[in-house]
Amino acid sequence: MIPSFRQRYRPLYFLAALGAGGLSVSFFMYLMFLVPHPDAPIPTFTDLARQYATGGMLSTALLTATLLTITYFAVRHVRLLIAALRAHRRFTRGLGHEQLRTTNAEVSLMAIPLTLAMTVNVAFIVAALAIPGLWSVKEYLFPLALLALAAIGVLAVRTFGRYVTRTLAHRGYDLEDANHFSQLLPAFAFTMIAVGFSSAAAMSSTRTTAVIGMLGAFAFLVMAAAWITIALPIGVSAMLRQGVASEAAPTLWMGIPIFTLVGIALIRVTSGIAHTILHVQVPAIVWFVVFGLLVTAQLAMGLAGWAVMRGQGYFQTYVRGDGASVASYGLICPGVALSVLSMFFIHWGLVQTQIVARLSPAHLALLALVGVVQFVTIRTLRRLDAKLMGSPAPAAVSAPARVAEAELV
Repeated sequence: MIPSFRQRYRPLYFLAALGAGGLSVSFFMYLMFLVPHPDAPIPTFTDLARQYATGGMLSTALLTATLLTITYFAVRHVRLLIAALRAHRRFTRGLGHEQLRTTNAEVSLMAIPLTLAMTVNVAFIVAALAIPGLWSVKEYLFPLALLALAAIGVLAVRTFGRYVTRTLAHRGYDLEDANHFSQLLPAFAFTMIAVGFSSAAAMSSTRTTAVIGMLGAFAFLVMAAAWITIALPIGVSAMLRQGVASEAAPTLWMGIPIFTLVGIALIRVTSGIAHTILHVQVPAIVWFVVFGLLVTAQLAMGLAGWAVMRGQGYFQTYVRGDGASVASYGLICPGVALSVLSMFFIHWGLVQTQIVARLSPAHLALLALVGVVQFVTIRTLRRLDAKLMGSPAPAAVSAPARVAEAELV
């Protein structure tokens, strides 16, 4: 059954599908770093079968639970994506779509290519885990993935290009509606597409395919960096003058997933260059520095955003209270991103450098912290789904929800 939306449709409903897909990927990280996969850079069906054959009862139980969780969120991602695409198609036939494209909120349309790029990533990991022998034909699959990402990239550039053109040609940017980081959504989408391209860069054994992946990743990382350079100062300046727009407060955490995506894209492109072109090994200490800096930046941004949202009563109103805001789905990706990048830092930055011994008490404690972040993220997602998914809300719930119609993104 395809989910329905409780609130009036807005493009930010794509963030619900994005969050579910991200959670699927975040649980894949346990397999990535804890299940041996000597013949491929990621775990495949063959590696899972070997683990089932050689592992003990506890190992089998944990592996099964992880696979079920990955599957659950992957399926939910697809269902929510279909629901959002159907709703968006209806939305484009009405006046609301044209009105949206005359305001700063037009940038929310970038949630569509952002989510579609996540779909490519989810499909890739699920296929690798579920289809026997798939990795043996990977060189035929990567070009198809690159074509899909190129199509999504074209959609992203066209959507963003129309927004920027309208803004510059017709003075269509409202500086009074800029006291948040919603305008960083294009950078989020571009870095997600860059990560998709970087998969081929890191994992393809065909030099041409790998180089195309690298160039695609470079192009979208540059676009993301250029837009951040423009949009970030405007947002900071507006927030210093007016304070943070309360219903757009989750955008204070948008940098957290961007940091994760940049880190993953860099490690993949660097690995591709090292293995496919230069045939050298990157010292493990490099990743200790890179991921250590990125995780530290995420924690700093997370604490600052949490302090502001707590001071505004955001969580009390829109997560635990009666307030309903589609923009609240922006809280899910930061939790996903922090857990994913933490797994890279733990295993590439600490375990591979032998700072922390594999499966030692310190290692298990760090994994437990990642699990806590995932638990809080899933609990938040369930609360938001209860407010924003399903049949139309009764009047008692709709009253605070009507306030959400004034959201800025």
